[in-house]
Amino acid sequence: MKIALPVVIAALGFTSLSWAQSPSPAASGTTAADDKAIRPFKFSASKEALADMRKRIAATRWPEKETVTNQSQGVQLATIQKLARYWATDYDWSKCEAKLKALPQFVTTIDGLDIHFIHVRSKEKNALPVIVTHGWPGSITEQLKIIGPLTDPVAHGGKAEDAFDVVIPSMPGYGFSGKPTTTGWDPVHIARAWIVLMKRLGYTKFVAQGGDWGALITDLMGVEAPPELLGIHTNMPGAVPPEIDKAAFAGAPAPSGLSVEEKSAYDQLAFFYGQGLGYALEMKNRPQSIYGVADSPIALAAWMIDHDASSYALIARVFDGKSEGLTRDDILDNITLYWLTNTGVSSARLYAENKLAFFAPKNVAIPVAVTAFPDELYQAPRSWAGKAYPKLIHYNRVAKGGHFAAWEQPEILVAEMRAGFKSLR
Repeated sequence: MKIALPVVIAALGFTSLSWAQSPSPAASGTTAADDKAIRPFKFSASKEALADMRKRIAATRWPEKETVTNQSQGVQLATIQKLARYWATDYDWSKCEAKLKALPQFVTTIDGLDIHFIHVRSKEKNALPVIVTHGWPGSITEQLKIIGPLTDPVAHGGKAEDAFDVVIPSMPGYGFSGKPTTTGWDPVHIARAWIVLMKRLGYTKFVAQGGDWGALITDLMGVEAPPELLGIHTNMPGAVPPEIDKAAFAGAPAPSGLSVEEKSAYDQLAFFYGQGLGYALEMKNRPQSIYGVADSPIALAAWMIDHDASSYALIARVFDGKSEGLTRDDILDNITLYWLTNTGVSSARLYAENKLAFFAPKNVAIPVAVTAFPDELYQAPRSWAGKAYPKLIHYNRVAKGGHFAAWEQPEILVAEMRAGFKSLR
């Protein structure tokens, strides 16, 4: 059956669609009244759960080696077996758990769903509140490295006036937040919930930051534009012109008249659309079918580390013993959190919920700061960012970093957040 290109584009949710209204709480199967209390939260993994995880890793039934010498067929056997050996024998989840327990964590109910979040207030007066949103296959572990520098800048090479209060929520279906039992928790709904959260915490002004899903949600907070939201920062901007996006998705030659930066971004998009969309298409159309990620730690790990070519290459180097922005423990902290909370499938459903385009402009009318990382899915040119965000207050192309900016290059992202939000204080 022949399917028109726009239908495929819309189904993937990566290219241009207009912003749509979110379902009402009633349509989402949520309750009319929330318990607005802010409840303390801590998590401790049981010895039995950790022992079971290691047992399952050791019992993995391996396939044969890939028939190519590169990553074109997916996660390479040598890489995943190195990960498995370390995970089953040397990895210690308790170190990550201790980091989490040292942070103030809470749960509150919004639209009938429990939302977990880290909330660290700065000791500096006039600290600027910021809500930072992770993506997939990420979690709150992505942002742990930026909390100290943002809340206590003096101790990390900054000035007192650079301080932030930091709020880091777990998205619905991710980590320690509740798992939606009905449809309706799409990115628009999440964006509105984050606004409710920040107001519930008593903030009368705040800013927002995000990458991956967090970038889309942060953009949508900017579309909502509540008066309390002063501006946003994104490290994966929704800035690709619709005609460029469609051409890249179709694998067409680059349109004429592109600048050097625009041509480079086009090539990155075309590569991602051509070779990197498999995971997104599966989770968009059939998230419930990936039962293996709930049953096998290795299935979960392979599914998660195969997000994009640059990130996978970095992870493969880490398990080859190379020094990178991430460590083996960084990678396994994130995967283990997914395993212990059994959120491999529930997190995937966000792809099925989404009806919007990751990279398309969303008509954000408030001030926006953009940091363009070279190994992002595409490094947004200033020309595209300026058209997508009429109130662009900061743009910078940095020299290093990829899709998981807070995780890989926390110092760069912190510096960019300080600079990007400086004029809004």
